[in-house]
Amino acid sequence: MSRALPKYNKRRVAFIGGAAAVALSGTVIAGFALAGETSRNGGTNARTLAGPGTISCPDVRSKLPAVPATARAEVDRNLALLDTQIQEANKRLVDTVGQGGPNFVQNAILGPLKDKRVATVNRMATAIGRTAARPQGLEALAPCTLNAGGNAAAATPKATPTKQAGGNAGTSGNAGNSGNTNAVGTISCPDVRSKLPAVPATARAEVDRNLALLDTQIQEANKRLVDTVGQGGPNFVQNAILGPLKDKRVAAIDRIAISIGRTAAKPQGLNSLAACTLTK
Repeated sequence: MSRALPKYNKRRVAFIGGAAAVALSGTVIAGFALAGETSRNGGTNARTLAGPGTISCPDVRSKLPAVPATARAEVDRNLALLDTQIQEANKRLVDTVGQGGPNFVQNAILGPLKDKRVATVNRMATAIGRTAARPQGLEALAPCTLNAGGNAAAATPKATPTKQAGGNAGTSGNAGNSGNTNAVGTISCPDVRSKLPAVPATARAEVDRNLALLDTQIQEANKRLVDTVGQGGPNFVQNAILGPLKDKRVAAIDRIAISIGRTAAKPQGLNSLAACTLTK
């Protein structure tokens, strides 16, 4: 018995040691898995290797002058809108990972965001300028950037066109092209010039400049329509061309209305002319 007991003890010790090793291994594995979870969910800016990054924009609030009491509500409303625009852009960044060509993020997210911010900061400047000196240079705060978080995939997403039935690669993804690479259609926009009231002489130059800009914007959008045939998903034209064009037109139309409003009644409802359509 005295000789068998040590063998039993050895086996027991070996069993206990093995169990401890298994438990320890399980702890290490569990710890590794939890670490992986933490890296995925550890905050707004924490990103996995597949993370699309985040969008950063210059702070507008800190660059504003003293805001008159009469403009406070409108300024606060537009500052809140700036925050909402960034949140929406970051959501779109996540939702569209892998879509479009190498310039998709710039054309479909950062570009439209800049145009929206231009219109928003212009409204703030106008509100302040009604009863105080109008702040200058706020439009320089409109462009935003992509912080890729160690992964450039969001800035240059993989964009292999989706193969469609019948062997036509991705052309149906361009809204309005319906697989016909020779008939992309054209973009049509409501006429702004004919809807303007009498333009004061003091506003004529600025109004004409922005009317010309509206024409240029349509030309650029039609060129992009041709250049991007076959790119993106089913909403590519709306997201990357028509949407950004509308935002640019809103900003240009706002400038027209503001320039007229300095010496005459500011025209109302012109923004309803901003949206454009794709026609075959």
